[in-house]
Amino acid sequence: MFKPLFKRLLPQISASAHCDLPCGVYDPAQARIEAESVKAICEKYQANEDPEFRTRALIIKEQRSNLVKEHLWVLWTDYFKPPHFEKYPQLHSLVNEATKLAGASGAKGSADPKVAEELLAKIDQIAEIFWETKKA
Repeated sequence: MFKPLFKRLLPQISASAHCDLPCGVYDPAQARIEAESVKAICEKYQANEDPEFRTRALIIKEQRSNLVKEHLWVLWTDYFKPPHFEKYPQLHSLVNEATKLAGASGAKGSADPKVAEELLAKIDQIAEIFWETKKA
């Protein structure tokens, strides 16, 4: 296939990042804030009998759970590098367990605040490793 002359003359540049601009800003607090929202929604859901409120709460909780997963995946795939995984061999398992706790078999599929607390505990473990890597 023939490329126009102007396309052949332009340099080809390729880049990837967790957003549209490779900013280099990573923080597990983003996942934690969304997980705190999930827990608060679970608590409000349990305390309210109004079916419309409960439906809205579940929808929002599922959206927030997805955001938790996205923030964790960004850390896992973009921030953490092979040396981190070598130094912290539990890191793969922690991120996997946390994303499962944010997913359908966890907080996304449950309205139990205890499940959200488990998710927060996993995020805290990931955050501890994250901040150790930032010191290094």
